[in-house]
Amino acid sequence: MNRIPVSLAALAALALPSPALADLLVDNVDGIRIDADGKVDRFTGLWIDDDGRVKEVLDRRDDRPDTDFRLDGEGRVLMPGLIDAHLHVMGVGFGALTLDLSDTTSLAEAQAKIAAYAEENPGRPWILGGGWNQEKWGLGRFPTAADLDQVVSDRPVYLERVDGHAGWANSLAMERAGVSAQTEEVSGGRIERLPSGAPSGVFIDAAGGLVTKIIPEPRPKDRDAALAKAQERLLSFGITAAADMGTTLEDWQTMRRAGDEGRLKLRIMAYAAGVEAMEAIAGPRPTPWLYDDRLRLGGVKLYLDGALGSRGAWLKAPYADDPGNTGLPFLSPSQVRNLMSRAAMDNFQVAAHAIGDAANAELLSAIEELSDTYDGDRRWRIEHAQIVSPADLARFGEHGIIASMQPVHQTSDRLMAEARLGPDRLGGAYAWNSISRTGARLAFGSDAPVESPDPQAGLATAFTREDANGQPFGGWLPMEAVSREDALKAFTQDAAYAGFAEGRFGRLVEGERADFLFVDRDPLFASPAELRATRVLETWIAGEKVFSAE
Repeated sequence: MNRIPVSLAALAALALPSPALADLLVDNVDGIRIDADGKVDRFTGLWIDDDGRVKEVLDRRDDRPDTDFRLDGEGRVLMPGLIDAHLHVMGVGFGALTLDLSDTTSLAEAQAKIAAYAEENPGRPWILGGGWNQEKWGLGRFPTAADLDQVVSDRPVYLERVDGHAGWANSLAMERAGVSAQTEEVSGGRIERLPSGAPSGVFIDAAGGLVTKIIPEPRPKDRDAALAKAQERLLSFGITAAADMGTTLEDWQTMRRAGDEGRLKLRIMAYAAGVEAMEAIAGPRPTPWLYDDRLRLGGVKLYLDGALGSRGAWLKAPYADDPGNTGLPFLSPSQVRNLMSRAAMDNFQVAAHAIGDAANAELLSAIEELSDTYDGDRRWRIEHAQIVSPADLARFGEHGIIASMQPVHQTSDRLMAEARLGPDRLGGAYAWNSISRTGARLAFGSDAPVESPDPQAGLATAFTREDANGQPFGGWLPMEAVSREDALKAFTQDAAYAGFAEGRFGRLVEGERADFLFVDRDPLFASPAELRATRVLETWIAGEKVFSAE
């Protein structure tokens, strides 16, 4: 194992050499962890063995061991490393290396940013990026190719919507892709069209492949750079492990290169981008844990529908703001069951994207049927579970289902969800507390790069149901909030459990990897605004410092 040494500043202060391959006592800390019963346990010291595992958690009254090295925590708050149960590792990296429109609040602002990026990057054959959101812009419609042509017409442009379920192309990109008024619709997708029948420039879900198929693939060195950037960003937020949802063969090879060369710091629980990728990467069974519990492919990611923002989420009744449209089911009932069976027969875990109430109902039914055949500890994962019919909520408590949900989606989607569904269909919307009360285990994440990977925002949203501005006062559907302790549990040990990683990391208990953070305030006492402003001072993985804010 490649050990990353403690920072030079820390060593100078302690007058000690690197603690690699030696016991380390991290002492004089204000330690926080959540115990097996979901209660807060506080401690003052952490004894770490030479393999980077927790040897003992120490209270103030406990005798201190005679270790090779001692680090004085100076009374700082120490907490478990945070685990994001649903993000896209390479997407985070590429998002940081390409055009990011997530901070734009109007079409005009986005156009200005696109034009500036094109001018600053004259050698790029394509302008690529994402993060746009017509709802945030208050546009009242999707953007068009003409909107892009006004600022970039000499090169093809393709920009993904913030949720990844729609793409925006300029006219040159559509021309090169051969997309025209005569292009037929794609199963599982939709081409937005002008009154003339010509494509408008926006492609929903699977229709995006009409354009993306001609975009040059990133080179291996581009992928290596993206992974490095993703790790840098995630570690700075205190994320020590993540479930990568939709790992391609190319992604996996990038992660393996990093592992082989000692560059893989983040722990990645990988879920293949479909059954074909699952078979290509892992073969007949899930891979073993590699690189000292830093990488494993244990499951497969499936999609049952699209997203609410692009009206691709599959609903039981039509959209309130688009009568006649119930969204896009990506798979037939038989296809859903066949793909889930194919994974389950070789003991791969199924993680299925379901946002609309129809998609969630279909997935719950498939799990009920398949559980008779595939018994044992399956931990069927439902990713997002954003809109659930109240009548279906109780079904989450059966068959060991894990609800993998992203608190920040609720604040981003609130006004849009009200418009898409109407006030009478919000009873099972982003229903964290109701789902938890059924006995289903919650695993929280961010869906980055769809949202910021900052877990502090997710923690604050989980127990307030308010956004960064404290709106709406008292929380949106406040009965669906969870406690601070449950939120922290869902971002640590339950996120690890959701990826079959319990016993390896996530709890700061004896025998597990010593993944922890130093932060500048106590997350269990901070106000929501203070929590959102939390600064991660240091990130440690397996007893080794991998990030410092200094």
